[in-house]
Amino acid sequence: MTRVRCITEMGMGVDVHGKDATKAAKRAVSDAIRHSSLSFVRMLGKTAHDMLVDVTIAVPNPEAVDTAAVAKELPYGTVTVTAVKGGLEVPAERGNDSILIANAAVVVSLDDGTPG
Repeated sequence: MTRVRCITEMGMGVDVHGKDATKAAKRAVSDAIRHSSLSFVRMLGKTAHDMLVDVTIAVPNPEAVDTAAVAKELPYGTVTVTAVKGGLEVPAERGNDSILIANAAVVVSLDDGTPG
């Protein structure tokens, strides 16, 4: 199977209180796909379920991301979510709360049918 990258979308999500990396990651994925309509898939004789969707989430604490919960933000395709170190944590002026910012890259590929 040879994957052909068809689209790459980027998004940002924020958890303003609570430092919830999964919440910020889900919001980043939602931001990335909110304005997409991948109708070209039908032109290629494929369906939305044929899509291979690879998501990379960057947060300061990647081990805190529930990747299965993030994957549920994608309505179609075979989804793989990987969390990596990145994003941003902005400390509060007082106390131990902070703003957690996640970045998402959502890459949609299709199998072009050639052996690879």
